[in-house]
Amino acid sequence: MGSKASINGRLFLAALPDRETAARIFHLAGVLKRAHKFSGKLIAPDHLHVSLFFVGALPQDKVCAVRCEGIGEMRMPPFEVSFDRTASFRSSEGSYPFVLIGGDGLSRLKSFRQGLGAELTREGLRRVANTNFEPHVTLLYDARCVEEYPLAEPISWTVHEIVLVHSMNGHAHIAKWRLRA
Repeated sequence: MGSKASINGRLFLAALPDRETAARIFHLAGVLKRAHKFSGKLIAPDHLHVSLFFVGALPQDKVCAVRCEGIGEMRMPPFEVSFDRTASFRSSEGSYPFVLIGGDGLSRLKSFRQGLGAELTREGLRRVANTNFEPHVTLLYDARCVEEYPLAEPISWTVHEIVLVHSMNGHAHIAKWRLRA
């Protein structure tokens, strides 16, 4: 593929829960779906993630900038994330994301994302490195909207890697970077 070609669909950088945690999140989402009388479809366990940066469609050479040197050189030891509440995000589209959110348990993730944004900017992807960030895991989309509510037990996992995901008829992992000190 030449440098003018692009990868279509949705590209994004994400932190993924491990398989066991994804199964726990999916189970919890099913329980909450019934409790809130939602009719929306649950997000599949292998699609659950925390979006760090939406990249969009990119020319092949810019995909290489995301995949190559800079991100792989970042130093950050694995860190824990913890989500302790659920809520519906407001939307003008009538389809509200129902999500896991958190407080102090997401501070390391926010710090990591800030450094990742600086690295993306250095790699020539300033437009990608926006500063708006509310860490969340989307569980489903629904026409109903509910208020924030605490979880009886937080959902936590250790982030060991960051993944470049291509979302088009499923999720394909284009690149992965292990976190290391």
